[in-house]
Amino acid sequence: MLTALLNLLDVLRDWVTEMFHFIFSLHVGQVDQVKKLPPTRRLFGRKVENILRPLDLSDDDYHTVMQSMLDQMERGLGAATNDTAPIKMYPTYVRAVPDGTESGEFLALDLGGTNFRVLLVTLKGQEVKMDSKIFLIPQHIMLGSGKHLFDHIAECIYRFVKEHNLMERKLPLGFTFSFPCRQKGLARAMLTTWTKGFKCEGVEGHDIVALLHEAITRRGDLNVECLAVINDTVGALMSCAHTDRKCAVGIILGTGSNACYIEKLEKVEMAEGNEPGPPEMLINTEWGAFGDDGSLDFITTDFDRQVDKHSINAGKQRYEKFISGMYMGEIVRLALEKLRKNGLLFGGEGSYHMATRGRFYTKYVSEVESDDTDSFPMTKQIFQELEIETVTDQDCRLVRHVCALVSRRAAFLSSAGVACILNKMKRPEVTVAVDGSLYRFHPHFHDLMMEKTRVLAPGIRYKFMLSEDGSGKGAALVAAVANRILAEQKAKGNPETSSAV
Repeated sequence: MLTALLNLLDVLRDWVTEMFHFIFSLHVGQVDQVKKLPPTRRLFGRKVENILRPLDLSDDDYHTVMQSMLDQMERGLGAATNDTAPIKMYPTYVRAVPDGTESGEFLALDLGGTNFRVLLVTLKGQEVKMDSKIFLIPQHIMLGSGKHLFDHIAECIYRFVKEHNLMERKLPLGFTFSFPCRQKGLARAMLTTWTKGFKCEGVEGHDIVALLHEAITRRGDLNVECLAVINDTVGALMSCAHTDRKCAVGIILGTGSNACYIEKLEKVEMAEGNEPGPPEMLINTEWGAFGDDGSLDFITTDFDRQVDKHSINAGKQRYEKFISGMYMGEIVRLALEKLRKNGLLFGGEGSYHMATRGRFYTKYVSEVESDDTDSFPMTKQIFQELEIETVTDQDCRLVRHVCALVSRRAAFLSSAGVACILNKMKRPEVTVAVDGSLYRFHPHFHDLMMEKTRVLAPGIRYKFMLSEDGSGKGAALVAAVANRILAEQKAKGNPETSSAV
């Protein structure tokens, strides 16, 4: 009786608190449009709340994250502080977006995960035509030697070029290489560290364009020249900037996460050379490494620590592990397993699959949050696949709540990163290019980011623009701009290739 009375008092207290905040927000005219999750305790009790509370961050937490990120970005831009800055803020040497005069056929390569694409991109003003083919990167190549990786890439290029009857033509190429790199020029990029499951030997610290050209030379049957290497964030930005000149930020939210933005050239102390051109440069932030110095420990849960411990790059890419699709499903699995072991889910009964790392896929999170809330057909199907024999509607509600908590935290932390960049740029209106499977396919990620960014970057007009095939189209556009500038230089009697597009 006493326990029931205490639970009733908890419910009443939560209801009164919610009503007070709602009435106050009406009074000041600032109702937050982000749909708030019902309090965990009210729905599931104190024990569940105690387990899940660390996943629910406050706006104060997000502001602290933003300030820490800003500090680390400034350190990354500075020549004297870059070495010790977790966020490296690499210069990309891209200083111009397409002007609409680019034309011709270009190859584009897109390597950023287990799938590798080769594309033929035809440009004619604002018109863009693309033809592409996807090739798999087998696990043994992802973990083998760099020579085998680039030989595999060259083989894929050969097969694509031959299928499209392009063997007799010299083709300029743009390479989207979505891993942390320190660029020395538009077509010179040194891999700093592998991410996303890759561990190829003999690549870190080496110029990936040179490795690609060496693989092409070993074949002797390809006439391809790489004019530019970019990452997927730059590709997303360039793709959207082709039609929207206000686009100044690019974000990837997929298997991994990263961001780029347009910075004033005077602040880019790490850029080499003194090429003429616009007083701006795209910066590849490599924000996935934010927190590698411990600055995000204050929001790190036991679930996050387990994910990091069992990853192939423990202690690295800490921010990415909070927000990217590669880890979200595993965070949910660990939370569900802790609830189950405490007798709070599935009647305490587990399965081999649910006890297996990586078995609760991030796509399940999207499916659970898209499910019908009356009968939960997709959720029950998921756990049937995972061999959980008895799943009640209340179990489904708790699973959905856990997925929502983890998703919201990821979306809000992503918003904190976007808001940090928007506040830093101080532009009154900005279009943010976004790409990545998590952003595209999660049912609520876009809406959550839109609303939380509004809270964290007040006074700035912004919109999120989905980048259509930015990794392919964007790489081709950078190569096309480089090709145009090279032609202009030759026309002026200067055959040297500019390192700044």
